[in-house]
This record gives sequence, C-alpha cells and structure tokens, in this order.
Amino acid sequence: MNRTLTYLIVFLCAGAVLWVALSNRHSSEAHQGHEKLSIGSAAPVFQAVSTYGEKLSLDEYRGKVIVLNFWASWCGPCVKEMPLIHRISRNNAPDAVTLFVNVGESKGTVNEFLSDHQLDFPVIIDATGKISGLYKVTALPTTYVIDQAGNIAHPIIGEISSEEQLQTYIDSVN
Repeated sequence: MNRTLTYLIVFLCAGAVLWVALSNRHSSEAHQGHEKLSIGSAAPVFQAVSTYGEKLSLDEYRGKVIVLNFWASWCGPCVKEMPLIHRISRNNAPDAVTLFVNVGESKGTVNEFLSDHQLDFPVIIDATGKISGLYKVTALPTTYVIDQAGNIAHPIIGEISSEEQLQTYIDSVN
C-alpha cells in the first residue's frame, strides 16, 4: 500500500510539472500570436492574383495610402466591416486604395460570397496563408493602413466599427 501511494504521488507530481510547463508554453505562444508588424516598419511586399485575374504587387501602389484588409467569409465582423472599408476607400480615391485579402478560402468560395453579398471589388486569395503570414495575421479581421512610402502606419486587429475611425487613420498619413 505504501509503495502504491509513493508511485501515485510521484505520478501526480510529474503530471503537475508537465501541466505547468505546457501551460507556460501555450501562454507564451498566445502572447506571441498577437504580435503585429511595428508602426514605421516596411510593409512586406507581395505579388498575387485577384479574383478579377489581375496580377497585383504591393509596390504598384507606392505613393498611395493602402488599406490592406485580411478577412474570411465565415468571420462575422469581417463581413460587417467590408462595405464600410470599401466605401471609405472609394471616397478617398485616387489617393487611397483598398486591397482585400481573403485568408484560407478558395476562389470559388470567395466569388460566391461576393456575389451573394452583391460586392463588386477584386479580392486577393491567400489560400495558403503566405501573405497573412508575412503580415503576422493571427486574428480576423486584421487591417493595416500603409503610408505612401510603403510603411506600416496603423495596424488594426478586430472590426473597424465606424467610418470615422478608418478615415482618421487614412487622414493621418495622407
């Protein structure tokens, strides 16, 4: 009986040590997962093809304010903010451009979503997560306002809930 109790105590202690070690590791990873690109750092350059078949490169938009929005069709806040972001972008044209980047979905899914929601703007498909990885996207929606020199001006994690909020960010770099 004493021997069994000793084994049980050793087993429980080993389990507790393992649990604490794993908890600390996951906590550290979760904290790192919310990192974003630093304000003032160069926006990672990428090339992609839009749902319209256009070849796009971030470099093409130097000299303009870029609103780079990462989203998915299953993300409620993403869907809610899309018309607002598009409207603000149109109101600021030609000095600003919005690039919508769909994360993890197929071109067919994205085109069906755009059609169902009567949205008529090109979307970049990031099915592999390469572009979202460059931008350290860990939550959707995530939006970056990029200045005319191609630097990160405002990283925004979460839904943009008002036109004034986004307009203020654009005006601050325009």
